[in-house]
Amino acid sequence: MLKESLKTLFTRDLNKVKLEIEQYQNDKNIWRTENAISNSAGNLCLHLVGNLNTFIGAELGKTGYIRNRELEFSLKDVPRNELIKQIEDTIKVVTDSIDQLTEQDLKNEYPEVKVLENDRSVKYMLIYLSSHLAYHLGQINYHRRLLDV
Repeated sequence: MLKESLKTLFTRDLNKVKLEIEQYQNDKNIWRTENAISNSAGNLCLHLVGNLNTFIGAELGKTGYIRNRELEFSLKDVPRNELIKQIEDTIKVVTDSIDQLTEQDLKNEYPEVKVLENDRSVKYMLIYLSSHLAYHLGQINYHRRLLDV
């Protein structure tokens, strides 16, 4: 039950990120920063893809993904269609990785505990990652409405 809920939330919110990127009227604005807005929508998108492929794909799904977090924030002008493909690929990685988990796996301690506070279970980490995704989705939405003019 929890696995299905998590897959639904991750899929829904990643599809919303994809929709936000698709809705930009001007490709250059995906990478625009201004004043106190230091992260572009494109960089936030790359960050979410890297984050989920690392903490769900590599750690739980054993995909072999190797993260370059610095590039998530320094790359610019990645074509829109490439961002969308990365989001679609990430949806598959996330859902396939969650599908592999057993109920016991959800109770086990998450292997990479640096980001966790108290509860170190896989279940807690997945909920944490879902809220992290939603947080940045909101930033991307606001970025589009504010700077895609």
